[in-house]
Amino acid sequence: MLGDLSQWVSDVIEAIGYAGVAFLVALESVFPPIPSEVVLPFAGFWAGQRGAPEVVLMILAATVGSVVGAWILYGIAAWIGPDRLHRFVVARGRWFGVKERDLERAEAWFDKRANAAVLLGRCVPLVRSIVSIPAGFRRMPFVPFTVYTAIGSLAWNIALVGAGAILGRRWEEVGDVVGILQWAVILGIIVLVAWFVWTRFLKPRLAKAGDLPDPD
Repeated sequence: MLGDLSQWVSDVIEAIGYAGVAFLVALESVFPPIPSEVVLPFAGFWAGQRGAPEVVLMILAATVGSVVGAWILYGIAAWIGPDRLHRFVVARGRWFGVKERDLERAEAWFDKRANAAVLLGRCVPLVRSIVSIPAGFRRMPFVPFTVYTAIGSLAWNIALVGAGAILGRRWEEVGDVVGILQWAVILGIIVLVAWFVWTRFLKPRLAKAGDLPDPD
């Protein structure tokens, strides 16, 4: 499946070059199963065969695609808006162990750190796309959102496109390194989910059963 995807990515880039990369990166931002560790290194390899200026143009094209994709997710989340989100949490949040005050705390945290969250989030595998969603829900000012998205995306694109250009026909090796980073992120997410389940579901039930002191 990954081989077929790589072939499709290479066909698109070979056919329409920079526009193809911008399109694929925008699509990857909205539809994560299209991995940037395939699109960007191959784009770097393709551009590297044509010279350093082409690599720079490819990085810029990828950054434009990243920003456009982020705008789409931001727009969808902003359209849903905080009011709908709050209503959903009030009505259905108990199914997931999430209370309205939890949402309010998360919103306050994001509001204080929105710029850093977007900037750094665009450089982290798996988080890169979804960081646009809380920014949209909170209706983060559009210009700062765009600026920090562009800066973070530019750093990511320089790393992956540049690596593809340097490695040449060995561009697929970039995916191995990104894969390690992705597993580290997944492990961190699993730890957080396990902690959440323990504190919200298991620990209170054990406390009620008398096996643990009441957490409150």
